[in-house]
Amino acid sequence: MHVPQEGLDFVPDIVVLYEIPPHRRRALAGFQELLERHDVVTLGTNPDAWRTATEKNLTVARFRRDGIAQMETAVLSRPTAREAAEAFERLGGDTWARPVVGTGGNDTFHVTTHARLEAATVYYAEHGTDWMLSRDAGNFTADGLRHQFRVFVLGGRVVHAREHLQPAADTPCNTCQGATPVHIAPPDLPPRLAELAVAATASVGLPFAGVDLAVENGGVVFEVNVQPAFVDGELETVAVPYVQAHLDAYHARTASGPRAARQPRLTRPIGTGRRDFTAPS
Repeated sequence: MHVPQEGLDFVPDIVVLYEIPPHRRRALAGFQELLERHDVVTLGTNPDAWRTATEKNLTVARFRRDGIAQMETAVLSRPTAREAAEAFERLGGDTWARPVVGTGGNDTFHVTTHARLEAATVYYAEHGTDWMLSRDAGNFTADGLRHQFRVFVLGGRVVHAREHLQPAADTPCNTCQGATPVHIAPPDLPPRLAELAVAATASVGLPFAGVDLAVENGGVVFEVNVQPAFVDGELETVAVPYVQAHLDAYHARTASGPRAARQPRLTRPIGTGRRDFTAPS
């Protein structure tokens, strides 16, 4: 790193990357690769993993490859009205439309009629956006609230979770869209959801992620968030462990030498059947 006003050129020991908006992540790829070349300790230097998780069409394809449970999805790029209608009918006529690259549930629509489908098709065409249609998961609580789970995975284990409760059935279950978060300690999370979250994080190649999923349909993953937003009460349960993981990796490098610490070993996800994965330093 170069600080001309101080006359400094230096290589940092640790760099924490966070809050990088989805549409700006590709531009950071060169910097991520530079950090890796200089053995800088960070959990955010793999641009391929970032891209796979950020561009949801790539996530869908990766999940299919690795057998990660998800709702049936059609990826659409400037579809004709007929192509969109055929996908809509194939998915049962109760679907969610979302952009390939988005954040916070913005530009996401619950599509249950051909009129809504036409409006969504026109909207994405006007914005030049590739998009997807996914079969609705029917993820409702017994009292009629739409709900889903956000599970934080770090180093192959669940460090925190929360349930999102959304009273507006046609609105995404994001806290920024009005959903209420209810914190869940990892031991209280249904085991199937914990296993799915760890497997999904490993599938896209991330050492840390916030996984959105539902318990309905046997458990399905909606998406993997590269840098999930924190809500009140998550400083100690999510932010501190994330920073501590950087410090632990740095101490491992100084104890074992730079070559050993360049690829700190993380725990193999339970039940995925895949080899151990590593976090790029």
